Amino acid sequence: METSFNVKEIYPLWGWMEEALEYSVDTFQRLMLYTDVIRQQGTDFIEENDKGLPPVLDFDYQVIFDGRDLDRPVNYSLARIMPEDDWDIPEESRPIIIIDPRAGHGPGVGGLKKESEVGLAMKKKHPVYFMIFSQFPVPGQTLEDVAEAEVQFIEVVRRFHPKAEKPAVIGNCQAGWAAALIAADRPDITGPLFLNGSPLSYWAGKDVRNPIRYKGGLLGGIWPASLSADLGNGYFDGANLVKNFEDLNPANTWWKKRYNLYAHVDDEAERFLRFEKWWNGFFFLSKEEIRFITRDLFVGNKLETGDITFRDGRNVDLKQMRDPIFVFASDGDNITAPQQALNWVMRVWGSVDEIKRNGQVIIYLLHKDIGHLGIFVSSKVINREHHEMIGHVDLVDYLAPGLYEMIIEDREDGEFDVRFEAREFEDIRDLNETRGELEFKYVSRISELNDHAYRTLVSPWLRMLTTEFSAELLRRLHPLRMERYLFSDMNPLFIPVKAFAPYIRKTRMPVAADNMFRNVERALSVSIASILDYYRDMRDLTHYQMFYLLYGNPAMALIFGGDERKEREAGAGVRMRGHRPELIGKIGEGSMAEGLIRCLTAMSFKKKTSYKNQLIFIKKLVDSSQHLVNLDKQAVKKLINEQAAILKADYERAIDAIPTLITSPEDRLVACHILKLSVEHQASVTSEEKALLSKLLRLLHDRQTLD
Repeated sequence: METSFNVKEIYPLWGWMEEALEYSVDTFQRLMLYTDVIRQQGTDFIEENDKGLPPVLDFDYQVIFDGRDLDRPVNYSLARIMPEDDWDIPEESRPIIIIDPRAGHGPGVGGLKKESEVGLAMKKKHPVYFMIFSQFPVPGQTLEDVAEAEVQFIEVVRRFHPKAEKPAVIGNCQAGWAAALIAADRPDITGPLFLNGSPLSYWAGKDVRNPIRYKGGLLGGIWPASLSADLGNGYFDGANLVKNFEDLNPANTWWKKRYNLYAHVDDEAERFLRFEKWWNGFFFLSKEEIRFITRDLFVGNKLETGDITFRDGRNVDLKQMRDPIFVFASDGDNITAPQQALNWVMRVWGSVDEIKRNGQVIIYLLHKDIGHLGIFVSSKVINREHHEMIGHVDLVDYLAPGLYEMIIEDREDGEFDVRFEAREFEDIRDLNETRGELEFKYVSRISELNDHAYRTLVSPWLRMLTTEFSAELLRRLHPLRMERYLFSDMNPLFIPVKAFAPYIRKTRMPVAADNMFRNVERALSVSIASILDYYRDMRDLTHYQMFYLLYGNPAMALIFGGDERKEREAGAGVRMRGHRPELIGKIGEGSMAEGLIRCLTAMSFKKKTSYKNQLIFIKKLVDSSQHLVNLDKQAVKKLINEQAAILKADYERAIDAIPTLITSPEDRLVACHILKLSVEHQASVTSEEKALLSKLLRLLHDRQTLD
């Protein structure tokens, strides 16, 4: 009888030696392949710079408007994304315009791959436009020049699609506040607004967890940005911004990202190189632009307070936005915290009632843990959150004005259930864990003093001594660029790696996943990342303590004046207004259309949750009802906003006046039928909705009986 035996069981040392040998071969091969990928990364960096850093869009595009042709030229252009051959886009489909951040990087993250905002919008039959920009700004261009150019771009898009609704505008990260500026200044040309990971409340955030907001105070304000621009001969190097982002998470920058490539080099190389092509594309801002960003936004926080002033003297008030606003933020985002993405809503409107009086719809969507870049590039986020936001772009117009949270729930069939739950400002306040904003006001004042001293005493001399040669030398010697130069084909030490790597790929001998030494490697990686995370936490805690030690000092109130207690207690709502008298006079004005819209809007006010099928029902009603079919979508939306404002001005009188708007027996029967149908499309009906429905039916029935 034959017996089999396992050598490893009899001689354990033999098994360890075998695993050690396999691991050694695998380690050598992975190290060589990893080094080759890093070499390719640096070589791509050099080649892309030689090309002028074109957009990294994974789609064909056509530039249809070059901003350098304007009276006030800018380095922006409007590009149309060319649809795939089999994508037939209806002419009445709403255009979508995507604006990518200009925060050290070039354009393209919104369309970096097929599974992206661009790809998703096109699959949903929307014509897509992308605002791109070149590496260097036009000398002296300002952000107001850029905003004016973008307005003209949007007007061009509207002329290309005369039968479609106003374009939806997607603003990613820093492009979000730029998109908000446009929507507030020109609400007549912009449709729904998407603010993805976009900071508009720059002083907000959680203590310690969002340390980047302390940096301006610890550096003494905005003067370092001006210094960098002066040393750059009028250009601010975007590589500095990228380095600031990388320094926020040293574990990821110094270890996790690199180790992930090393550990999965067989599968991760292509994705890594594609992303790094965008991440390593360092773009520049003019001195005027970086001063505006740091002075008026990051340090001054003037956007949410309505203190941004254009050259003609007009102020930008975010309350002037009229179309629905989507705000997408993540609690895992350490660059744009949910508080920075949302707190401006409270300051601008002051109360949810004020949002309703203004006829505004604001929807926020919160992710639990995705990081900042994952908001734009994660396939899971694109196919879930972005899929549903863009999918509802034509439906949210039928939500009653108010503040909502968009809730997305997974289904077993792979689809999603979406609902919009009414929220109050307390829900946003619950996200805040901070000592307040008083200290940041002191930072702003000290920044003004330091900046004035710098511009008076240092800047003139520095600009006189700086040349284009010295500026270019500093750019070349930047640590991020030097790293790319050293690890590229420019370095002859990498010639053997480049030659040997193809052979290794053909003879690859990956180690088993359960290899003992591979498990030790993973455990060691986790330990290194934990040490770096601990360093980050201690550093951030130190910055937090230093910041409040400096600016939380009671002496600040003595120096700059003001009642500290009142300053801390001062909340949002400074720009609230009372009921508009003209609305009271319109309570009894109108016909069947106004009456029907008022009924449906009043019912919506009683809803705590709105579902997709309810919005589809209202859309079909608008498209088919003989009383509304002759009105275009904007007219219907205007009716909804007006009736919502009337209801907020005097709810009881507005309800009691409905029978005076719906006069004929036939119209009242139709209205009753529609109201009953609207309730049938709901998953559940609250007692408040039932009571209001009964009252409306009774009012219409009583009037009919009297006739």
